[in-house]
Amino acid sequence: MDFFKQDTAFDFLGKRKIAAAISVALVILSIALLVIRGLNLGIDFTGGTLVEVSYTESADIEKVRSALEQSGYDDVIVQYFGTANDLLIRLPSSEKKAAQLSSEVLDALRLPFGETVTSETVSQGSDQQCIGSDATISACSVQMRRIEFVGPQVGEELTEKGGLAMIYTLIGVLLYVAFRFEWRFAVGSVVALIHDVAITLGAFSLFQLEFSLSVLAAVLAVIGYSLNDTIVVFDRIRENFRKLRKGTPVNIMNNSVNQTLRRTVLTSVTTMLVVLALMLLGGEIIKGFSIALFIGILVGTYSSIFVASPVVLMLGIKREDLLPPEKEGAELDELP
Repeated sequence: MDFFKQDTAFDFLGKRKIAAAISVALVILSIALLVIRGLNLGIDFTGGTLVEVSYTESADIEKVRSALEQSGYDDVIVQYFGTANDLLIRLPSSEKKAAQLSSEVLDALRLPFGETVTSETVSQGSDQQCIGSDATISACSVQMRRIEFVGPQVGEELTEKGGLAMIYTLIGVLLYVAFRFEWRFAVGSVVALIHDVAITLGAFSLFQLEFSLSVLAAVLAVIGYSLNDTIVVFDRIRENFRKLRKGTPVNIMNNSVNQTLRRTVLTSVTTMLVVLALMLLGGEIIKGFSIALFIGILVGTYSSIFVASPVVLMLGIKREDLLPPEKEGAELDELP
């Protein structure tokens, strides 16, 4: 419990070379993964059709994929959506209308059950009634839940705008920190943010998690979160450089990181608990969003301590760089 009552005295800056080696290795690995494997882009970016269907019993993904391929739907991606009864089917771009496409997909999935939809649909929510092979009428074994269509042109536009959004964010951060602190701090914060984004994207590439618009929003949120942590540390560093007349830059920066460590850890832990709850209980729709936030917050906390400050130190920050400029005529004002 002493951690929450008094400042710690960890030698973070003394381990900066080890931390730098780890960070560089992770960033290089992430970039290599992005180049070799790429991101598993969702239909928001690639264009295509997303179909959600529900089975009355557990569905076999391989049989579903085989049924769709036999009906002429190649390159389909089938995955469970929350339960073993619900499936998400991603189809490549098609010129067919949504109504026609959904009808053909359902026909292909109902074919193994020998079912056809009745001429007069009996509404029960969004469920349909089917005629089985024995001429009995009952609820269809496969029900359509939703269908979403994104054109390839829209997907390309979203990809371009998403990339530009990240670039503009980093430029804005660079200008803001340079104006509020000093250019060395601006470089340190941007390096830390690039580090966080690269590792987060690398994790999505490694595990081939779907990268959708919600995940992009999470990455942008991670940039804001990580920057907030970094600014808190930088503010304490500037304050201590102006207040403490003795001590090397390494000692002053180490003290500053330790003084803000409790706030950094407590904020990160409480935020990650909420994100963890979303990841485990929020369902498939926001799973990618919550995973990106979880990875980003974890990496962002690390970079606020082991990346941003060491970069500023490496650029040769001195006490004189942070002292407020002397006003002209200040000596005259002090005369009686």
